[in-house]
Amino acid sequence: MLPDWLTFETLAVVLSVAYLLLAMRENSLCWYCAFFSTAIYVWIFGDVSLYMESALNIYYMAMAVYGWYQWQRGGDQQAGLSISRWSRRQHILALSAIAMATAVSGYLLDSRTDARLPYLDSFTTWASVLTTLMVARKIIDNWLYWIVIDGASIYLYLDRGLYQTAALFALYIVLAVIGYRLWLQHYRQQGFSTKPAEGITS
Repeated sequence: MLPDWLTFETLAVVLSVAYLLLAMRENSLCWYCAFFSTAIYVWIFGDVSLYMESALNIYYMAMAVYGWYQWQRGGDQQAGLSISRWSRRQHILALSAIAMATAVSGYLLDSRTDARLPYLDSFTTWASVLTTLMVARKIIDNWLYWIVIDGASIYLYLDRGLYQTAALFALYIVLAVIGYRLWLQHYRQQGFSTKPAEGITS
């Protein structure tokens, strides 16, 4: 008999693909798809003991609301954000924060819970927390971060039998490459090809 969550996983996959395709086009409707797909994944991941992934999707739900607002009303003139990019220093700070958070939560999960692959689960979670913020703020480098995160996530989901989700993340890698190229083209058209973002969350 198929797991109870299989039909819901299919729906979550469809909504997730729709989210990414719309995000690639800078269409704020992507955040509606993000909200409902992540709501489904909160339950799915909790059911298969991926607790950090389940918690991550609660965060995604909140970020879907924040991202929609920023894409619609963000920026100095509240006309929506333009694409920007981080400096090398900002990337170093971000990667250091991910590494430290992964070490701490991975240890706690490994020693105090029955979580599967606690360090990998922690890495994908904390990296996704930061990268989702990058998407909401239209930082172009988010696509490069997602390529790494999605690759690591594939192994995580295969281990727990979430085959549709693993296939989705393989597709994500391809779409992340395309998304980066599209955003880079738009970024250059804005005339800011050499200007980094002002501050880690700007």
